[in-house]
Amino acid sequence: MFIKHGMNSGFSSLASPAVLRRQQFFIRSLGGYSNITHLKRMEAVKCLSGGASLEADAENVLREITPSLDPTRHKGQAGKIAVIGGCREYTGAPYFAAISALKIGADLSHVFCTEGAATVIKSYSPELIVHPILEESYSISDLDDEERRQISKMILSEFDKWMEKFDCLVIGPGLGRDPFLLECVSKIMTHARQSNVPIVVDGDGLFLVTNRVDIVRGYPLAVLTPNVNEYKHLVQKVLGGDVSDQDAHGELLSLSRGIGGVTILRKGKSDLISDGEIVQSVGIYGSPRRCGGQGDILSGSVAVFLSWARQHILATERKPTISPTNPTVLGCIAGSALLRKAASLAFEHKKRSTLTTDIIECLGQSLEAICPAS
Repeated sequence: MFIKHGMNSGFSSLASPAVLRRQQFFIRSLGGYSNITHLKRMEAVKCLSGGASLEADAENVLREITPSLDPTRHKGQAGKIAVIGGCREYTGAPYFAAISALKIGADLSHVFCTEGAATVIKSYSPELIVHPILEESYSISDLDDEERRQISKMILSEFDKWMEKFDCLVIGPGLGRDPFLLECVSKIMTHARQSNVPIVVDGDGLFLVTNRVDIVRGYPLAVLTPNVNEYKHLVQKVLGGDVSDQDAHGELLSLSRGIGGVTILRKGKSDLISDGEIVQSVGIYGSPRRCGGQGDILSGSVAVFLSWARQHILATERKPTISPTNPTVLGCIAGSALLRKAASLAFEHKKRSTLTTDIIECLGQSLEAICPAS
């Protein structure tokens, strides 16, 4: 179900502290976290948060846009994803995003990173195709301005050789904030837009976008996936105020419209998704374990489902059997739901020791439970 601006305004209280306290009291009254099953906790929160009546029909979206395993299809038709990120300090995030795309069902997953990150990322998995083409300021510190411009052109030229092969780009996991690197990535994003390639922006990519909103403004195939702090900075930059807890849906609509209809997935207790026209909610219970890296899984997941949603819409001659019909919104719904189901499954087995790698290993099983391969 979607919520248009101005409708169901009473539901904004779902995220209020009072409701959260009531949920926690209800769970404690059932015996606390230690005495009830994970499934019962999920149902308790679901009932108190309004249940399925406020939810996007996430499972139906997953079933509709996930392609069947057809033996007549060739390598690449199930998705070719590229992650732009990875520097000396951060190598885990791009790996999590790229390997998640493969675990869900994409055929090929690439990582474009700096040379200092490439060997490390390659060592994580032979399944990833790693391109060490990006540069940081420290590696070109002895070059003059003209030589730096030539390096930037070479990076862009090398990436452009691959651009049209990709169904979606993930910008930002492990990218870092080096000025020269961010400048090169901003040009890659501009070229992706010119080539009509979808982009999912997360992590340090959001830092770049927040400071240069025009890179994505008005691009209908762009998705932003901010966490609490990243969302706050976007609201301050675009709307010129602080985040409102009273009208989360209206604020998200305004933010999306303020960036020209870019789709935004606001991560939280319930993920809120808007393209400036509608707001959808995904509140499937996931896991109380908040290990780092889950946002990277989400960005890789959204990239795959976005590309599948576009294929689905084209295959149905632009008359899809599901609502909404915006592929970026569909990709966000599916990615959010699958991550939450995988996190729930991983937590059932690992409890406090649950790590991002455990959640990644549950992606396939969680999707299989909804969309059986045979």
